[in-house]
Amino acid sequence: MNGRRIRVEHTVLAVVGGLLVTFLVVPVLALFIRATDFGQGLRHPLVWPALRLSLMTTGLSLVVVVVLGTPLAWSLARAQGRLARAVETAVQLPIVIPPAVAGVAMLLAFGRRGLFAGILYPDGWSISFTTCAVVMAEVFVSAPFFVQAATSAFRRIDPSLVVVARTFGAPPLRVFFRVALPLAAPGLLAGAAMSWARALGEFGATLMFAGNLQGQTQTLPLAIYTALESDMRAAQALSIVLVVVAFALLLFVRAALRRSTERGEPTL
Repeated sequence: MNGRRIRVEHTVLAVVGGLLVTFLVVPVLALFIRATDFGQGLRHPLVWPALRLSLMTTGLSLVVVVVLGTPLAWSLARAQGRLARAVETAVQLPIVIPPAVAGVAMLLAFGRRGLFAGILYPDGWSISFTTCAVVMAEVFVSAPFFVQAATSAFRRIDPSLVVVARTFGAPPLRVFFRVALPLAAPGLLAGAAMSWARALGEFGATLMFAGNLQGQTQTLPLAIYTALESDMRAAQALSIVLVVVAFALLLFVRAALRRSTERGEPTL
């Protein structure tokens, strides 16, 4: 009787959980099932300029995030005290801020009439509504994902390895490049992939701070939004491209984490 009851309870739990899985999977499947003219959708004038711009801006934003975020994550992982925790919380704040709010905040900080307008734009020019603004918006929303993952990866490094390296006279930079980075590499790669995926899917902050100018600030999500008004095939084709890229990145992250676990290296 107890065994039968346990099986029934497991079945009920599986069915309840399956409802959520179904709800999450069906819309994604619908994108592919209803893709009756994928090739024609890709030939829409919005598609390739948006794809090229997205690849360029997200690549630049990823470089900025990794170059600036890796030393920050290393410092946060080794630091103690309230100041370090406050900085870590501040870095994570963009994760919970709605993207539209992030865009308004960036406009008020770096726009033509923003907080630093007098210093940045003495001649009245503004960085907002330019390609550079797209990169800035993508850095703002994606950096926390990399920093959080990198900090976690650095914290999982055995402290004795760092101590041994320092006892042999290795300076801090040498320890960072020769010990910390190789050991945390899988976690850093996974964090970089998540950061790039977040930048690729960024919509709200880009729209508010950079606008939706074709060939200049119109990224893939903005092109989807625009295509919905005129050609569902183009919107569907772009959506499929983003889903495929996101799925590939997810597989990459899982492979990096699995490799990290198998080798006993830091994981997220």
